[in-house]
Amino acid sequence: MSRAHAAGALWPEMTVLERGWLSANSVLFTGPDAAAPSDAALVDTGYCIHAEQTVQLVRSALGTQPLARILNTHLHSDHCGGNAALQAAWPGVHTAIAPGQAAQVRDWDAQALGYVPTGQQCPRFRIDATLQPGSDVSLGGRPWQIHAAPGHDPHSVVLFEPEARLLISADALWEKGFGVVFPELDGEDAFAEVGATLDLIERLAPLTVIPGHGPIFQNVAAALAAARARLAGFVQSPLRHARHAAKVLIKFKLLEWQHIDACALQAWTEATPYLVQLHARHFSQTAPAAWTTALVDELVAVGAARREAGQLYNV
Repeated sequence: MSRAHAAGALWPEMTVLERGWLSANSVLFTGPDAAAPSDAALVDTGYCIHAEQTVQLVRSALGTQPLARILNTHLHSDHCGGNAALQAAWPGVHTAIAPGQAAQVRDWDAQALGYVPTGQQCPRFRIDATLQPGSDVSLGGRPWQIHAAPGHDPHSVVLFEPEARLLISADALWEKGFGVVFPELDGEDAFAEVGATLDLIERLAPLTVIPGHGPIFQNVAAALAAARARLAGFVQSPLRHARHAAKVLIKFKLLEWQHIDACALQAWTEATPYLVQLHARHFSQTAPAAWTTALVDELVAVGAARREAGQLYNV
């Protein structure tokens, strides 16, 4: 089971659940008045194999109060994979997603939603509304601004509370970087959008950032500088980004599996569209098996995986 802990309660009505890297962090809001009817809301819900844990964490925090709302900053599997389980636990929960993929969710197009290309899972869920950039949403009795934040995902949003200058940044900004730029894997030019989103965050001037992964942080200037340095490296060498993305996809799946033998890993790699696409576009001079081995070697070298008796283990 994923590690998860309350990383901080910035206000009494707000709890940040810091998750392991397979599941995005979740932010739980309750009403500002404990005696008032519940309008509890959860921003992002983690990956599907941790869905039972997510339900337990939310139920433990809310007690007898129902979960009223789910909000997804974007629809990558590690941010919305718990939606279906939460909807089953609280059938009346209202679910709002970042705009741009409502039709794909209603038709449940797993290809267009990215779950087939990444080789990841996401149980089908329903939606009730979209989070429109330029508007506000009430969370914990406070108005939060919705801002479009394309780059990592073209449909992503971030949420900003201007009085405390608190930002829920999703995967647009982490303390030491940002998420893989998935449109680039489809051959689209999206590095400029990453830069524009970093500029947006700088203009918002948050004092505190709750990222999609990793701990809450306050040295926002340093995080932005690190993100811009990483982005500049990717712009200078798109091949570097492609290799990074391939390793991230393998590491993510290893986090899910925990261990797998080399043959099964190779079979998965050769059946996962994004990895097939990356190999064909950037690394076709290397045989697929040798390419996968080289990627795994790099993960092992940095301590992100280990080999033992023909098995590859998550570290």
